Amino acid sequence: MKISEAIEKRRSVRTFDGTKLREEDARAIMEFAEKAKNPYGIPITWKLLDAGTYGLSSPVIVGTDTFIAGKMRRVPCAEEAFGYSFERIVLFAESIGVGTTWIAGTMNRDAFERAMEIAADEVMPCVSPVGYAAKKMSFRETMMRKGIKANSRSGFEVLFFDGNFETPLTEEKAGALKEALQAVRLAPSAVNKQPWRVVVCGDKAHFYEKQSKGYVSGDGWDIQKIDMGIALCHFELAANECGLDVSLEIAEPELLHGDDTRYIASYVLK
Repeated sequence: MKISEAIEKRRSVRTFDGTKLREEDARAIMEFAEKAKNPYGIPITWKLLDAGTYGLSSPVIVGTDTFIAGKMRRVPCAEEAFGYSFERIVLFAESIGVGTTWIAGTMNRDAFERAMEIAADEVMPCVSPVGYAAKKMSFRETMMRKGIKANSRSGFEVLFFDGNFETPLTEEKAGALKEALQAVRLAPSAVNKQPWRVVVCGDKAHFYEKQSKGYVSGDGWDIQKIDMGIALCHFELAANECGLDVSLEIAEPELLHGDDTRYIASYVLK
């Protein structure tokens, strides 16, 4: 399955059919996860966890007892790195017919962290159930998706800009970057907030986070920066699929922006 197809096809799955994850799928996911690097070069340890063995649960998940989780050290750009790497795994799972959904809060986190053997300087940002989607969603899942308008995304000209934050970027003017930006637009995010904003300046695409209140913890951990990592992943993978060679750099441009907007990183078209 092409990356663009996986991005368009994938949805968050919370209702599974009860079938145990096949051994060959579990092996393929873990082999891929071990190779799922990120442009920040930050190592992440991944594990498949059995709910019964570790006493794991999530009130929003039905029909699977297997989860994948990752842990890493708390270092600069950890959130973006985790979002990038985990989304690569999620898209791979989609390509082999395995359903997933990002979970950060609706789980018994203490049990998951014990299962992952989290050290004092480590963090387990998110987990995902893995399994096979049921033919019909549960009532709870249907209502959750309706509540966050899971199937809707902001328009192209709301999220992307041409040279500055005052000039919306049209699909026509996006040129070679159109497909990569469309992949960003389709990315999943916490409560579907879609915090990414991208300003295209010549051969560079500058990614910014438009912050919403309540997503930064007291110690500075920012859930929406994980969403930004997902957006970076979609952009790079889609750009590569279109034959574009892009590289990530962190070099903030001198662009005027609102107080609720912060620079994350830039992709350079080679």
